[in-house]
Order: sequence, then structure tokens, then C-alpha cells
Amino acid sequence: MRFSAAVCLTALMACTAPVLADESRYESIPVQINPAELPTMRVTIHGRGIPPTVEWIPPVEGQGGIAGCQNVVTHTNANFSGGSYNAQAGFAENEIAAVSYPIPAGDFPIRVDLFEFIFVTVNAIEQTTTQYSVLFWDGVPNNGTLVATFNSDNSGTELPPIVLGPGTAGVNVQVLVDPNDPEQIFMFNNGGSNRFSCGVRINDHHVQTANPCLTAPPSNRNAFPTTDIGGVASLANNWLFGINCGTFGCPSNGGWATFQALPSFCRPTGDWVMRATYTPVNCQVGVGACCLANGSCELRLVAECDGLGDTYQGDGSQCFAVNCPAPVGACCFQATGGCLNLTQSNCGMAGGSWLGGGTACGVDICFPSGACCLPDGSCLPNVSPGDCTGEGGNFQGHQSTCGGVNCPLPTGACCFSTGFCLSLTLLDCSTAGASWIGAGTSCSTPDICTVAPECLVGDANCDGTVNNFDIDPFVAGILDPGNPNAPASYLATGATQQCWEDRACWGDVSGDENFNNFDIDPFVDCIINPPPQGVGCN
Repeated sequence: MRFSAAVCLTALMACTAPVLADESRYESIPVQINPAELPTMRVTIHGRGIPPTVEWIPPVEGQGGIAGCQNVVTHTNANFSGGSYNAQAGFAENEIAAVSYPIPAGDFPIRVDLFEFIFVTVNAIEQTTTQYSVLFWDGVPNNGTLVATFNSDNSGTELPPIVLGPGTAGVNVQVLVDPNDPEQIFMFNNGGSNRFSCGVRINDHHVQTANPCLTAPPSNRNAFPTTDIGGVASLANNWLFGINCGTFGCPSNGGWATFQALPSFCRPTGDWVMRATYTPVNCQVGVGACCLANGSCELRLVAECDGLGDTYQGDGSQCFAVNCPAPVGACCFQATGGCLNLTQSNCGMAGGSWLGGGTACGVDICFPSGACCLPDGSCLPNVSPGDCTGEGGNFQGHQSTCGGVNCPLPTGACCFSTGFCLSLTLLDCSTAGASWIGAGTSCSTPDICTVAPECLVGDANCDGTVNNFDIDPFVAGILDPGNPNAPASYLATGATQQCWEDRACWGDVSGDENFNNFDIDPFVDCIINPPPQGVGCN
């Protein structure tokens, strides 16, 4: 079999020089199919038709697919919904058009989901019926493993025949594998070629000549496979199995040959119009290679990758198969205050501080300084963001000043005499005549505003009894009499901040109406000889 240029045919006008039935087999006929006139025949490997309302939409190459892990592979640049093609009119019965698809080794094992190809008629004088087979190989067709064959000639699985014409017509045949079918098509790369192959064989032309080596099957009474018009993109991965027509056959003496191995006079000028969709068996939806800002790569969940502002490479992608560029960012040098746009690695080696991928000198500030609002409502001027964070503060921005910012006063639980609690500042709580428990305290804390027991002399933790548990809060009060806040661990459960503030009551053990060092000795005596429960050191 060989192919050469012939007359131009379109779907909208008759050919000015139609191909005759006895013309040479060595021909390729350009044909234009209007998209509105190129139907799709969808069928599963067992011949079950797919209703037109259930449209198969192949995933876009490089963007994952319907199931997230599917990939589309093809060599042709032809449009599968209509356009320009070459009808390979010399194609005879028992000849096979096939394509091999190199894929990453890490994708294996794979499941083949879909195989597509386009057949056309050119100025057919009658309706044509073509019986065919689709074939799948693990590896390449000439020495790979034939995994599966599905036929339309009643010898097994009964795919529907291709029925076209009369006139110029075409069909996109889509052979799908139902994911619920127990019979699936798997490839394991057993031969190590990192390729799988798909092909279509004509089993029975509509009209076949007695000796196709001498007389081509009539081009006006048969349907033929197609190649594209854009030139051959992959000479090594387009294949032809030709019948044996001797030394002058294409290929010589028949059998398998790549387009690269075919003589130039019978080599097609385009790739077979075929494509396949496959799914790596081990692919996890939502898991793939993630390019980090520093140019490194990690296997991550898509949400995790996107959430960090990194670049997800697709479901099932592997780090060894992707190229993650190292982003450039602002690199700051403390000694000079200068800045250079460098990669993170180069910045680190140069002793600089990298601000991150996508940052830039002149846009992002190397050494920001400004006001810092502290938790107590005060303000520190001219500090760095890091120093501000170290103080537990909130940085107000580069070149901000304490006079220009409003640092909020801290809030805390404010307890009213009724036991009601509001989160207020100390000033607001005092204005309301209530008791402020302290900065950061919360009204949601159980019993935070419970009224303390009646004040007893010596009862420093306000639990209603003078005993050893009063020693620590008594000592704390003596050492720091001006501190308005008692550590929570000093007060008994149910006691309030108001109890601590009433030190004139429980601390004046000496009875001189003061709480000072003169209260220590009588307090010690009281602890050694404690009064009954509910009675103070009177």
C-alpha cells in the first residue's frame, strides 16, 4: 500500500476528476467534512450503543479528565468533530492502521478507556458498509503483546459496522470501555517500551477487488481510514500493516512498518486520525506533583498545594516527570540594606534574606519598621515585624508611627454585683462600677463572676476557711501589694477578682487597718492554730 496526492474533494461540491475503481492503490484523497455532517458513533467494546443524549466528552490533554486522572494521547492535529482529512483510498481488506503512544513509565499500569478514529467516503455512488476490528497492544504492534481484539463481523463481540454514504461523508467512531464492565483493557508495560498501541483493521470492504495488489478497492464504493493534512508529527509511532504484494508492496512483502520505514513514494503525508484516553491504575484523584515556590516538588493533595499558593501539576502527576521552575524573589542584604532579585537558593548562598517567590526589589520592603501595638494597649515605635511579634504585639505597617495608630486597650471579663458579665476594658469596667477580672479573661469561663464568700480575716484565697491554702496568696499580697490582679491559681474556685482586691479585709490580721509586714506574725500564729471553719483570725 502507498499514498500520493490526488484530486481535491469537498463535502459541498463534486470532484472534478473522480477516482475510478481500477485506479492505482497508491493514492491519498483530500476531503473536507463539514462539522455538521460528521456524526459520532459511540459504542462500548461489547457493541452496546451509547445514546446520543449521553455525550462522551474526552478530557482536555494536560488538564486531567472526567475522572481526574484520565489522559488523552494523540499525534494528529486533526479536529475530531469535522474539518480536513486525507482518505487513504488504497487501504485493502486485512490491512491495519495503528498508532503507538509513548507515555511516562510511572503511569503504568494503565486502563484504556476510549479509542477514536475517523472513516470517510469520497463521492461514493452507493451506501457503503464496512466491517472492521479494533485492536490493542501492550507495547508496539510489531512485537508487543496483543491484549484485546473486538470485531464487527459476528465472530465475537459484534461491534456495529460503519455505514456511510452515498456521497462524501464521515464518522467519528468512539469505542469506549464501560467502567462497570468486568472486562477491562489493561496495559502493564511488560516489554519496557513505555508505549501502548491501538489500531483498526478492515475485515470486509463494501466492495473488494479480486487482487488488491493490482487493482485498488474502488474509492467510490468504500469507506477508508483517514490521516491529517498537517504533516507527520511522529514517523516512528504511526504504523501500517500491509498485505503481501511482493517486493513492490507497502511495506515490501507486507507486514508491519512504521511510517518512517515506508518508502517515501507510499508514505502517508499525515498522522492517522486517531486518539486514545487512558487512566493510570494507581492514580489517586486529587493527589499529584506540587511545584513549590523554591522550585522543588512534593507529592501533595490538590487542596493543600493550592492553599499554599503553589502550583498543582495534575492528578497522578509525579515529581520526576515535571519541571518546577525556581521562582525569583527579592533578596535582602542586612549589611548594606540593598536588594537583588534572586532565586531562593542563590539568595541563601549569597547570605541574603529571601522574601519569597514573586516578590521584587523596589516593590517589597526589605527591612520594614513601624509601630507595634502591645496587648496592654501601649505602643512601641520603630520596631521590625519580627521584634513586634516577639513582644506579642501587632505590627502596624512599614513607616507607621505610634501617634498615627490607635492601639486598642485590652478587654477582659467585667463582673457586676448582680453576677452579670461583659467583656470590657478596665476603664469601661471601672466607669460602670464593676469588677474587672483581668486582660484576656473571658465571660465564658465557668463561674468567673460567682460572688465570693464573705470576707474572713486571714482567708487570703477566699474559700471561706483559714488554712494552709491561704499561705501562698497571703505572701503574694505582702510582696506585691500594688498588683491589682491575682494569679488565678491563688484564688479558690468560685472566688472573684474582687476578693483579691479586698486585701484590707482578709489581710489586716494585726487589726491596725493596714495590710503590711506587721500582719505576718499574727497570720502565722493563726495558721498554726486555725480557727473553726467559717471563722476568721479575729
